[in-house]
Formats: sequence, C-alpha cells, structure tokens
Amino acid sequence: MKPVVALLGRPNVGKSTFFNRITSSRQALVDDMPGVTRDRQYCETSWDDVVFTLVDTGGFLSTDGDYFAEDIKEQIDIVVMQADVLVFILDGKQGLTPYDKELAIQLRKVSKPIFYLVNKTESGKQQNELYQFYSLGIDKFYPVSAEHGIGIPDFLDDMIKALPKETAQESDIDKGIKIAVVGRPNVGKSSLVNKLFGEKRVIVNKLAGTTRDSVELAVEYDNKRFTLIDTAGIRRKGKVKQKIEKFSIIKSLGSMDECDVALIVIDVKEGVTDQDITIAGYAEKKGCGVLFLLNKWDLLTKEDKKEKKFMEDLRYKAKFLSHAPVVTISALTGLRTNKIFKMVEKIYEEYSYRINTGLLNRIVEDAVLRVEPSLHKGRRLKFFYSAQVSVKPPSFVCFVNYPDAVHFSYKRYLLNQIREISELEMTPLRLYFRERSGKREFNKPSRQMDFYLKKKQKINTKRRKKRKEQSLSKQKRDEK
Repeated sequence: MKPVVALLGRPNVGKSTFFNRITSSRQALVDDMPGVTRDRQYCETSWDDVVFTLVDTGGFLSTDGDYFAEDIKEQIDIVVMQADVLVFILDGKQGLTPYDKELAIQLRKVSKPIFYLVNKTESGKQQNELYQFYSLGIDKFYPVSAEHGIGIPDFLDDMIKALPKETAQESDIDKGIKIAVVGRPNVGKSSLVNKLFGEKRVIVNKLAGTTRDSVELAVEYDNKRFTLIDTAGIRRKGKVKQKIEKFSIIKSLGSMDECDVALIVIDVKEGVTDQDITIAGYAEKKGCGVLFLLNKWDLLTKEDKKEKKFMEDLRYKAKFLSHAPVVTISALTGLRTNKIFKMVEKIYEEYSYRINTGLLNRIVEDAVLRVEPSLHKGRRLKFFYSAQVSVKPPSFVCFVNYPDAVHFSYKRYLLNQIREISELEMTPLRLYFRERSGKREFNKPSRQMDFYLKKKQKINTKRRKKRKEQSLSKQKRDEK
C-alpha cells in the first residue's frame, strides 16, 4: 500500500477542510456544525511527485461527550495503527481544550512521526497568540489556514520527507467494479458494508442517519477487485430539514452516477415502501445496474417468510426495473451475503456487453417482420439499420424514417426482443431512434442550400424580366 497520512483532532478544528484542500476535492462534507465526520474517509493524493493516502477521521471526544464518541474513538484507534504519519490539527481561534491535551497524551505513546498543525491562523494577531500550544510539549508546530491555503506548502515539504520512501512511488491500482449501497435510513446499509468488507469499517448504530459521508472501501473477492461505497440514507424531501443531511443525500445520489451496480437495500420488516421505489427510480434514471437486497430476512417469523409475496409486491411496484435480480439476505448474520459479489459480477458482465452489429440488425429485422410498426400519416415506418453506440449500460440506435412516430410500446417490444435473444437479462438497456442523415438532407435542404436556391431564383427572375423588356423594345423598333 501507499504511505498513509492520518488527520487527527477534536471536532470542528478543520480536518475535513484540510482534507479537501490537500486532495483538491470536495470528498469530505464540511459544515460549521461540530461532529459532521464520523467514518474514516480515504483519498489518494500527491505532493512533489510523492504519492500517499490521506485519511480524514471523526473528531476526538471523551466517551461521555457525544452519542457517537465511543464509535469514533474506535475508528481513530484503527487508523492510528494503520498510518505511517500522524497529523494532529489544533484550532488557533479557540485555543487549547482538555480534549486536545487528552489526545496529545495518547499520541505520545505512539512511536510514529507526528506533525502538529495550528489551523485557522489567518491573521498576524492569531499567530502571536500561539505560545499556549507549547504547553503540549511540542517542539515545532505549523501555523496554517486550511480554508485559505496559508502555510500548507511548507508543511507538506517537511511531511513527505517522513514518509516511507520504499512504498511512496507505487502505481495506481484498479478500483474494479464500483458498487454503491443505497437505501432509506436504518435499513442496514452500513452493517452490510462491514459484512462484505470483512471487518467493522464504518459505524453502525440503531439511530437513523448515522452515516453522513459516502465512504469508499476497496475489497478483493475471488481474485477480483471491487469498490464498495457506503452512502447516507435517502429520506423523502419533505422530511429533510438539516443542511448537512441535504448534502449527504446529494452525495448518495451522486454515488449512483459513479457506480456500475447499485445495491438497493430494503427492510423486509417494513415492506416495500414508496421511498424504496423512489430510490429505485433514481437508479433507473442514472442507468446503473441494480440488485435488490431484501435485508433482515432472519427477523421474520416462519409465517411472514413468504418470499413469493415479497417478490410479487416488489415487481409490481418497480415494473421499470423488472430486469433487476432480487436476493433475500441478513447483513447481521451473513445469510446469503456470499452471493452478492457473484451476482454483481454477472450484472457487470452484461452491463459492459457489446452486441455484434450484424446480430443486432437481424434481431431488429426479425422483430419488425413479426410485428409491423404502426402507420404514420398513412405511411409505414421503415427501420433502415441499427448499431450499438455505447456500453454501461448497453445503448442502441435505430435509424428510422420517422423517429418521433415510434410508439413507446413498440420501443418496449424491440427492447424485449434484444434482451431475450442476446440474453441480457440483468442489465438496463437504452434504445434511441434517429432519422437517417442522408434521407434528411435529401428531403430537407440545409440553410445554405436553401439560401442558394432562393438567390438563384431571384437572379433567374431578373434575367427573364430583362429579356422580356428587350424583346418588347425590339418589337417597337420594328414597327417604326
């Protein structure tokens, strides 16, 4: 692995702002409210051609100071063990607090390079009041401003010298298939991510809305690489009031743009809700592969375990994702979670599949012969040829004489024919209709051609008028 640099400190000292500044991204959520970051956030970055992994962590508090303090402290302990270099960030505006002193005492027991940064020191007056931080027993600290970038280059120059040189120049690794775990709050997304990852990597709690950031995790299964993205729960718009929750949901929806396959987790104890279907609708619009996971199956009684009933209800409410497979699981006990990666592989294989152009045209021709399209203003629709234009998802274009006249039911019929014959059963498909370019140019002249024809017509009219005048004048001369 590349060298790991961990950012530590109490809440609201600017760790996430510093993380975004170094990585030149907006990966970490930032807000004036303390305690926004809870889970570890990793991002690969570089300085002066030296590559390293930067880790943002939750704010350090004593166990009785915050509801999630004990879970965050456990996350911090793990990252301290993993890191090669530790960066302790302090608040230059607020000054020292008991939590800073407590964390400093714990870090003295760690035999790793530690850099001390005093953030939010934008003015000269604030820099003159930094003497209080020497009480922590610090030989050197760096006055910086993460928001404005002040003092950061000097710190990075010194920090990269402390990184292990033998692993600092490793090449990038393939992230493999990207999987986003999405769903309503408290349906078991984080529990599932921890089960698939193999250890407690993200905080799990009964309190809804525990996860705020979208956390990416690299997983290897059966010699294949996957990237798991744990996302915040997506609630109905009317129930979202806090600004930070709005940002969390935006990141969750954005993860469906980036992923190849979305795992839509549904709580079977609550049944298939309207919000579950709304989230499925987002996934369908994004065009990613979908796998439905009916979670908490172990909590149902024998009388309630009617899998056929759940399937029928889901298929009825989510008709637009009839191709998406469904698996009943338990993230807590691990029931059937071993099937998830195999199903994702199958979905991804179809998601990135390309059909031979000759086969595609034969499929469309046979479909049109079996069921003729409807007439348009007394004229029959003609399908000239078809081609696949992209993958992820497989997208096709049919060139037709009247593309706007193709009824949606006939489009669905053609998609079903393509899906059935090419055996693309678990991936979304896209089908577009275009007018053949040559036909359009023949029937509808371009603006330049139209201008030329009108101009030529005017010239000819003037010539005819002139010739007529000349002939009349000649007749008059002959009469005289």
